[in-house]
Amino acid sequence: MYTVQHGEAPTTRVAASLFQELCYTNKDGLMAGIIIGGWDKKDGGCVYNIPLGGSLHREPFAIGGSGSTYIYGYCDSVYRKDMSRDECVEFVRNAVSLAMSRDGSSGGVIRMAVITEEGVERIFVPGDQLPVHWEG
Repeated sequence: MYTVQHGEAPTTRVAASLFQELCYTNKDGLMAGIIIGGWDKKDGGCVYNIPLGGSLHREPFAIGGSGSTYIYGYCDSVYRKDMSRDECVEFVRNAVSLAMSRDGSSGGVIRMAVITEEGVERIFVPGDQLPVHWEG
């Protein structure tokens, strides 16, 4: 709808602002934390976090969901601003795997999307190929 009205695709910031408005104006009936990530010509790659309540925050990375509480320390200590594509994939793979190992509601596989100027690359990590973080 935005593209039809404005003649161009929305930037990631605009998309995040539209979601923020939906969350904020419907906070009595809509309880959702949303992560918006994308690439656009104006800002390049960027990530926005909309926590419960509907505020909007641009972040270097964002985590959410039932397993996220287990990995804040890992993410804060390992994330670096200028990681390569492969380092980012490994970072996400380890973070999600750590969250899954402590959270019974996280599924059993990892579905990842690498978003760049060239498009979207989808990566699937089956459960038997998840990183093992400890032997128990």
